[in-house]
Amino acid sequence: MDFRFDIIKEYGNLFLEGTLLTIGLSLAGIFIGLILGLFIGIGKLSKRNLINMPLDWYITFFRGTPLFVQILLIHFGVVPFLIGDTNAVIAGIASLSLNAAAYIAEIFRAGIQSIDKGQMEAARSLGMKYRESMRYVILPQAVKRMIPPLGNEFVVLIKESSLLAVIAVPEIMYWGRAMQGQYYRVWEPYLTVALIYLVLTLTLSKVLSFVERKWATE
Repeated sequence: MDFRFDIIKEYGNLFLEGTLLTIGLSLAGIFIGLILGLFIGIGKLSKRNLINMPLDWYITFFRGTPLFVQILLIHFGVVPFLIGDTNAVIAGIASLSLNAAAYIAEIFRAGIQSIDKGQMEAARSLGMKYRESMRYVILPQAVKRMIPPLGNEFVVLIKESSLLAVIAVPEIMYWGRAMQGQYYRVWEPYLTVALIYLVLTLTLSKVLSFVERKWATE
């Protein structure tokens, strides 16, 4: 089997651009997903059905359906409905964010519920309001426990961003498919794509392990 390094070199700049876009999409997805997930997770703790039930449906839908299908629905349906035309990058960020938010919401909910109820009662007895108690007492303790699952979600999000190639977002997988389509080669494009994703996920895992150890000692 001959392995053509020349076509990998030819696509080198495109893979670099795709890698940077993949990182950008993943960062945007996890950032927006964290914000949405925090509010959804806290909302899930509400005893009011008017608040709890819609959030439960949201989580059930985005966790119970394939991300691939969600991407297509958002790209061809939701985005054109909202802005009159579709945009692959906007649809990609929205898909990753909404999907991540559903998983992150459950991480936040579980993390908050893992804190002893006496912590909240003690904070309230000191005159703190619910928001203050959550912000200064509960969340700081819960975040330490949530770092590993949140890190895993970020790793998963980077890998799942490869599905955005189906709507022509020019990330890593898009250029891998482009190379395969141009040269009718399999090993060069897909091994290159796999190696790039491996480097990204291993690097992120190392960073997250460092952060986890750092927080554990504080």
